[in-house]
Amino acid sequence: MSTTPRPAVARDHCLAPGRTVGAPVYGGRYTRLFEGLPSLSGDERLLHALGAAGGVCDAKADCPDGRVAAGWPFLGQFLAHDITADRSPLVSHADPVGVRNYRTPAANLECVYGGGPVGSPYLYDREDPALLLTGVHAGDVPRNGQGVALIGDPRNDVHLFVNQLQVALIHAHNLLVGRLREDGEPEASVFDEARRAVTWHYQWVLLNDFLPTLVGEKLSAHLLQEGPALYKPGDAPQIPLEFADAAYRYGHSQIRDRYVVNESSEPLPLFPDLSEEDQDFVLRRLAAHMLAQAA
Repeated sequence: MSTTPRPAVARDHCLAPGRTVGAPVYGGRYTRLFEGLPSLSGDERLLHALGAAGGVCDAKADCPDGRVAAGWPFLGQFLAHDITADRSPLVSHADPVGVRNYRTPAANLECVYGGGPVGSPYLYDREDPALLLTGVHAGDVPRNGQGVALIGDPRNDVHLFVNQLQVALIHAHNLLVGRLREDGEPEASVFDEARRAVTWHYQWVLLNDFLPTLVGEKLSAHLLQEGPALYKPGDAPQIPLEFADAAYRYGHSQIRDRYVVNESSEPLPLFPDLSEEDQDFVLRRLAAHMLAQAA
């Protein structure tokens, strides 16, 4: 590999948003698929009973695991974080018009790349801005001095599984940067080409694995061939409320009671053992396991 010093990416934080290459286009209101559709009404006592200990929504009840891969629902969570972020005040939820999406509603890995090396410099290596920062500890995301994750979306550090998806994509990008440099890609386009390749691979997985598993292969093939019948995004993609805050929420029910993280781990519940509060301990064990495997 060439040892010629690489030109640094210019960091002018006074650039107008339109001139910041790769910067996310935040915002946009949620749309409605079915205008005038009345809200769901239900018996609150029955709803509380469904969610009570021992109820049908209790993972500790005698409910067999699904047939899909254990990590599959977490890919769905990662995707949700990539296309939606509702940071509106709770009072806004009474009026859907006041709810705002703070994510670009497209599968573009905004939660990994943020605004790019110019718009989100804290995500990138200061000495080589084509590279995303990696964690000090093997298998972890980068963190500041207080342990807060330096990533494009803080929700991707709430538990071990989305944390590890974030780590995998960071390393995939950095590996592609190295590969492109070895292949002679001009330095000025290395970052953009690596980002494009990672994003296309991610989108391929969504179309060819995640979507058919979610809606069935028959409907997936029909949608890819014929296009959507109801959803018409127009000039810019939009997220319907019926999808984001209703249909897609079913993924919460896909979480299993316990998970085996690696070959040396006993089964652990997602909350609290694999959540943010305790994942530092789990990550240290995971790093030790990875080092032992490498040796």
